[in-house]
Amino acid sequence: MPVDGAAAAGPSSPARVRVSGEGAVGAGRDISHSAVGEGSRVEHTEVTNQVAGGTVHGDVYQAENVTVNQYLPSSAPGPVVRPVRVGTVPPLASAFQPRPGLREEIDRARERHATVVLTQVLSGGGGVGKSQLAAAYAWQAHAGGVAVLVWVNAAESAQIVAAYATAAQRVGAPGADGQDAEDDAGAFLDWLAVTERSWLVVLDDLTDLEGAQRWWPRPPVGSNGRVLATTRRRDALVTGSGRAVVDIGTYTRTEALEYLGERFTAADAPHLLDDQAEDLVEALGRLPLALAHAAAYMINDDVGCTAYLGLFTGRASRLAALLPPGADTDGYGRQVTTSLLLALDAAEHREPAGLATPAIRLAAHLDPAGHPDTVWATEAVTQYLTAHRTVSGASGPVTADQARAALRLLHHYALLTHTPHDSNRAVRLHALTARAARETVPDSETPATVHAAADALQAIWPEHEHTARDLTVVLRANTDTLADHAGDLLWHPDGHPVLFATGRSLNSTGLFGAAVSYWQRVAAAAERLRGVDHPDILLTRTNLAHSYRQAGRTGEAIVIDERVLADRERLFGDDHPHTLNARANLAASYWRAGRTGEAIVIEDRVLADRERLLGHDHPDTLRTRANLAASYWQAGRTGEAAGLLERVLADHERVLGHDHPDTLASGANLAVSYWQVGRTGEAIGLLERVLADCERLLGHDHPDTLAAATRVRRWRIS
Repeated sequence: MPVDGAAAAGPSSPARVRVSGEGAVGAGRDISHSAVGEGSRVEHTEVTNQVAGGTVHGDVYQAENVTVNQYLPSSAPGPVVRPVRVGTVPPLASAFQPRPGLREEIDRARERHATVVLTQVLSGGGGVGKSQLAAAYAWQAHAGGVAVLVWVNAAESAQIVAAYATAAQRVGAPGADGQDAEDDAGAFLDWLAVTERSWLVVLDDLTDLEGAQRWWPRPPVGSNGRVLATTRRRDALVTGSGRAVVDIGTYTRTEALEYLGERFTAADAPHLLDDQAEDLVEALGRLPLALAHAAAYMINDDVGCTAYLGLFTGRASRLAALLPPGADTDGYGRQVTTSLLLALDAAEHREPAGLATPAIRLAAHLDPAGHPDTVWATEAVTQYLTAHRTVSGASGPVTADQARAALRLLHHYALLTHTPHDSNRAVRLHALTARAARETVPDSETPATVHAAADALQAIWPEHEHTARDLTVVLRANTDTLADHAGDLLWHPDGHPVLFATGRSLNSTGLFGAAVSYWQRVAAAAERLRGVDHPDILLTRTNLAHSYRQAGRTGEAIVIDERVLADRERLFGDDHPHTLNARANLAASYWRAGRTGEAIVIEDRVLADRERLLGHDHPDTLRTRANLAASYWQAGRTGEAAGLLERVLADHERVLGHDHPDTLASGANLAVSYWQVGRTGEAIGLLERVLADCERLLGHDHPDTLAAATRVRRWRIS
């Protein structure tokens, strides 16, 4: 009844390689799977003997099954040439995970291209282990005897030039005279392109892609050279010239759990890996950097997964306290928040200047799993970006095109992911990136950020939800996330409309149990924050009663409906639309409870009042007439019900259109009335039409579709 309301074969004997530095790599293991002693860093300035079988300064490393011919040239033996090492390769982290799936993808790209770019695309930027993967390949190349290994901290182009100039001197590149760093760097690039010696250049944390374009090593003539680069950027500048982009995401769940298990076992604290470990790695987003900091905290304080999870999810907790850099023995050296948002300053100074920070702060309050990019074309978002732009002197309001450009800018710097073809979840960001961004919002700006996000969601909410079911699912999820982050802010100055749209959507989708739980929470918040007579309370109670009614809990619905009616008569009078709605809802609850006579009395009064006050064709009048006909039918007055329902269906088709949910409902009700009075052919024909419309508009799994399908099958065999 309608209701208001990983390697190629090496030499025959294992290579023996020595490395300088504090910690020795464990003997007998593949370099890509082993860890340098905790806290050590190996300075690769030079190695003083031949590649395999010789001795060098430092402890001995016994390497088995390492890739050698991948890096060594196939030329005949000649004079001994000292390997060249420039830069500092980071040690592999404690409990380093080899990530075979990713390494296989990287190696496949190596087979297809001269060079490989490691870039994080899917997981929102820092902390996914790009540098660790590159370091694993560098250590493997070192163990395999690569002739030239250059590791560059490439955040600035000047660092690349300096490293190349040093390398040029070490390899004796023609033209490198030590007088001009850029000339020497160019000479090194020329040497790489023609040398027969094996080489590996790693550009780690490549940030200034524009300034670095001339310093990309050119593809070598042979297959003896390789470039690895790690970067947060993911725009056109990382592609081309034989470069292949490999997306680096977070750990798999298995890798994350294995990481924690290995860390805790090595620390003689296996008890910390309790039955909440899976939930914890998911809460941390399986982000390698976050897992490293969290494991260090847990080991230092002897806190198990369950207890740490409670701390981490606590509303008052902050990342700086729970993931402190000082606790981490792997020497990442900075807070997770800093790592996650490292590229934000660079993005802030790109066009459109000053929009990256307010844009990511707004996105951080929405569902990390994604929100529609149409949010960024709303007036609510453009006005928010205009008011919170971080550069001075900008004139004029931010346009929808500029808002989208800010979104794309954040995407290029891997601070979020924008995939326009995924219309409903086009904008995603890692949950920890979102949390880091939220924790940077000044308290004075949080209300405006929250309300802008809420206004934008409300602005794109479809008028007729049955025409965009997938979209409304996403909007409900985003509203839930926003409400969780906002606390009470969405109740000031009044309950935000998006809160009510979410609850109504649950009812209209047939998720009645979820609707009851939702409206119970909303009603409790309204009663806590508003006076007893505030309209928000009456509205939430009305919606809670409707959810009870739809869920079959009619007794609870009646109690609330009677209270709401009394309050609205007292506050607004008998003829106010709010009062008429309350009276009609009470009649609907009586009808559900089988108190048909009482329902008819009330509906007769409501119909007369609505015809008098609103007119005969007002949607509320039409709905009341349909409810009265349903009551006639339930009372056994089937002839009167059929006649009235024929009028109702005609009026709905004329006023609301054939695809309106109320039109479908009135058609179904008329079909039932026809069946009751023996007009079986007309009943089946009409209900088959309603069923087809429900399948088209609501989907095959909607409760109304299922009910119509069941009834059609039953009638056909009767």
